Amino acid sequence: MIILGIDPGLRTTGFGVIHKQGAKLRYIASGTIKSGEGDLPTRLKVILDGVGQVARQYQPDSAAIEQVFVNVNPQSTLLLGQARGAAICALVTAELAVAEYSPTQVKQAVVGTGRAVKAQVQAMVARLLALPGLPGTDAADALGVAICHAHSRETLSLIAGAGAGSAAVVAAGLPGPLAGLRVRRGRLVG
Repeated sequence: MIILGIDPGLRTTGFGVIHKQGAKLRYIASGTIKSGEGDLPTRLKVILDGVGQVARQYQPDSAAIEQVFVNVNPQSTLLLGQARGAAICALVTAELAVAEYSPTQVKQAVVGTGRAVKAQVQAMVARLLALPGLPGTDAADALGVAICHAHSRETLSLIAGAGAGSAAVVAAGLPGPLAGLRVRRGRLVG
């Protein structure tokens, strides 16, 4: 399975593409989409086109994007939300299901603590994907989103009942071992 992770930003949107086979993760590509300066609509189009081009080039099976966190400055939060919306539109236009993860969930999945700093995320992403060096911060965050999705996808399937043991159990429509549970603040709850 090929997973595309997106770290949205109005100036710089990071992307990361990984391949998951069983428990193994393999790096495919990462980089940034820079929207430059100028008016907001033009910058949003750069993000829309750039994410669309990445999706066409790498043909991912699924995509994940980081959720917006609330800044001290509400205007910055609104602008980030618009950049995120442009990226989501590009992913949906490419007919990809889009999962969303909070920054805390991504840090927890990659580093083991939701309070990790960017340097820790960079180092763990490089280690988990056996990279020869540290990726840039935006690319590392996007790869972290993809890694988070790779780990979370199976658990979410179990919660939905899709991982209910055998194919016969699933075909019969019986609930999975985690059916009835949901995720709240990164934890399974009843």
